[in-house]
Amino acid sequence: MSGKPIIAQDKQVIRFNDTGQQWIAIWYPPEEGPPDGKRHGSAVVCFTPDNQIVLVSSDHGNTWGFPGGRPIDDEDWLTTLEREVNEEACARLEHATLLGFVQGECVQGHEQGLVLVRALWCANVTLLPWESQHETTDRRLVDVNEVLDCAQYPPGARPIYQRWINEARHIRE
Repeated sequence: MSGKPIIAQDKQVIRFNDTGQQWIAIWYPPEEGPPDGKRHGSAVVCFTPDNQIVLVSSDHGNTWGFPGGRPIDDEDWLTTLEREVNEEACARLEHATLLGFVQGECVQGHEQGLVLVRALWCANVTLLPWESQHETTDRRLVDVNEVLDCAQYPPGARPIYQRWINEARHIRE
């Protein structure tokens, strides 16, 4: 991507298409607490001790994403995060910082009206021996400067991901 990246601002509406539906996403700072919507779990930018970022794949390395997932029963945001990091990345969560919440609303498509909220985190992790489990088939490590070129996300949602990575990098420095 050339030029200065576009980064989502607090409560700025970001519009994008995903799987044939139109969505709006809004970043909320953590001190405001989660916005209204269905709790959709946690996702995390995981840093290893040597400053690499962990990405995972559920399709044998065709696409890559950040560890994360939905809560089981009444899990809180952090418990969901810890479990998903262990299950998807085969890693132990050492320290996590909540960076914000993203509220996504489907405004056109078969899920129109659905409002989801996901907690976005930055974490230090210790990698455990790799063992493919649950839906995750692969794990890879990438440099923070390359992560947005390696990870899969709806192209129009890049400002949200750019903010997430920038804030994670700032916490890490």
